[in-house]
Amino acid sequence: MNKLKILISDKISEKGIDIIRTLFQVDIKPGLTETELIDIIKNYDALIVRSETNVTSNIIHVANRLKIIGRAGVGVDNIDVGAATKKGIIVVNSPEGNTIAAAEHSFAMMLAITRNIPNAHNSIQKGEWNRGLFTGIELYGKTLGVVGLGKIGQRVSKYALGMGMNVIGYDPYINSGLSTKVGINTIKLDELLRNADIITFHIPLTNETTNLIDKKKFNIMKTGVFIVNCARGGIIVEKDLRDAVVNGKVSGAAVDVFSNEPIKKDNVLLGLDRIITTPHIGAATKEAKINVAIDVAEQVRDVLLGGVARSAVNTPN
Repeated sequence: MNKLKILISDKISEKGIDIIRTLFQVDIKPGLTETELIDIIKNYDALIVRSETNVTSNIIHVANRLKIIGRAGVGVDNIDVGAATKKGIIVVNSPEGNTIAAAEHSFAMMLAITRNIPNAHNSIQKGEWNRGLFTGIELYGKTLGVVGLGKIGQRVSKYALGMGMNVIGYDPYINSGLSTKVGINTIKLDELLRNADIITFHIPLTNETTNLIDKKKFNIMKTGVFIVNCARGGIIVEKDLRDAVVNGKVSGAAVDVFSNEPIKKDNVLLGLDRIITTPHIGAATKEAKINVAIDVAEQVRDVLLGGVARSAVNTPN
């Protein structure tokens, strides 16, 4: 009997591949275009991606053998989940594999922007010694607003509490008892925006969260607030964020994610000292890459062998 076939169209850890390689035929083909995927996807029973491959409705439409799409990571906005659901294809992710990596990167970005670390580094690399230009603020005693209290948001909150910060949170889907248990005061979004000294985002990109933070929302915030977004591009209107930094409403912003990736040289968030950027590396640790690859490979294996996925994000017909 012919082995079931799995296509891996993005780079994932070998430790994940090892789980499925002995049981199935595994083809690793990173960098495929949509047209190339459409040409070959009909030959596969499972597809594993990270964030580079966009699994569009056009691809799903011709994927008549496909039983499962595995996303080695948390966000599934690069997969047309609705189209997959209608087609009867299970979509799974790895919601816990990169929690620590994403939380630590968010906190690193928070410290970097509030202590002027990148600008100070660039200055001293030029042979300068301008200590007075890089006076920062302490996190101790400041109020951190956490938008999104899932696993990553809760871990960031724990780090903040350990640093002596006050934590307020917003998440319409989290039980208030759970947030109280970990020491977070949950409030409405606008109230959070008014009271936070630093705001960090840990929410997916959905119809409800697209352009959630715009000029109107920035006007609600404290003057001098700091913004950290290591969640998803598109949550914050990038032009409005730049304007808020330029006019002094926002003291600084740390951004790991963008509305369009990879970004172009004319992106509005580039070129300002008070906006620091990284290329979507929140989950880019050795440990996280291994964890998400193993997690999603195990789920693909289980489904192809007739079992159940533990982290399905949809319910196929």
